[in-house]
Amino acid sequence: MMKQVTLQVEGMSCGHCEATVKKTLQSLPGVVEVAVSLASKTVDVQYEEKDVTMEQMKELIEDQGYDVK
Repeated sequence: MMKQVTLQVEGMSCGHCEATVKKTLQSLPGVVEVAVSLASKTVDVQYEEKDVTMEQMKELIEDQGYDVK
C-alpha cells in the first residue's frame, strides 16, 4: 500500500544537504518520490509500505548526519 509521510529533518542548510537527503532516500527500495524543503526543514516521502519502513528511512537520514524529529 502506498503511503506518504512528512519527516522533520534538522541540520539541512544548503542545496548539497537537500541533494544528499533526497539521493539517500531514493536509494531505498520502495521509495517512490522524495520532495525536500530547506525552508521548512521537511522531507515528504511517498513509499510502498510493504518494501520500506519509516524507521529505515529515519536511520538512513541520521546516518548522513541529520537529525530526524
